[in-house]
Amino acid sequence: MSGRIPAHVGIIMDGNGRWAELRGLPRIEGHRRGAERVKEIIDIALELGIKCVTLYAFSTENWQRPKSEVSTLMKILEFYLKNEFAGLIKKNVVFSAIGETWRLPENIQALIRDTEEKSAGNNGMRLVAALSYSSRSEILRAVKKIMNTHINPEELTEKIFSSQLDTAGLPQPDLIIRTSGERRLSNFLLWQGAYAELYFTDTLWPDFDKEEFMLALQDFQGRDRRFGKIAVRSDAY
Repeated sequence: MSGRIPAHVGIIMDGNGRWAELRGLPRIEGHRRGAERVKEIIDIALELGIKCVTLYAFSTENWQRPKSEVSTLMKILEFYLKNEFAGLIKKNVVFSAIGETWRLPENIQALIRDTEEKSAGNNGMRLVAALSYSSRSEILRAVKKIMNTHINPEELTEKIFSSQLDTAGLPQPDLIIRTSGERRLSNFLLWQGAYAELYFTDTLWPDFDKEEFMLALQDFQGRDRRFGKIAVRSDAY
């Protein structure tokens, strides 16, 4: 693929349940199909040289779903952490999780720590899973951290504040994709995504294949990213 490639892509993977309901299947089948789609999109991102992908996998609001659905989602997450991430580590991927991960089942927390430790020595694409994640909560936690330091409020900068967020050390997202037809960020990377390009598609996440991903990237390449300045020439990249 020629042209600009976003360094960091955030994806709100929405529509699994609706995908299943439209086909007369249990909602959880949509989540299984959605998990399989994740593998394909990660492989494409690796091929294209995208440096970081952040997947909005489970929000704090998702805890309000029926217990049976949450339990099955945790089992799917456990399965992929145990069986699929070893392959990603071999592909030089660096894995990390952001969010209120302490709310997750203990076995999931242990698998996350283990995967993070095993991939820590890699230097390839960063794969970030937003689990039990809320951007407002993240921002509030960052404020509390700063309040417990000796930082003079007058010396507080955006850089210092960003260093206290869960995403510290990651590049700012260039592109945020949301599937399923919804046109909102739903509490995802609100601080980090201040200048991200937003791409919304009616395609439900289990149907978001390589062709759909490439359409999103092509749309990104056609954007005029000014960051409040004058237009940047396309030949500047």
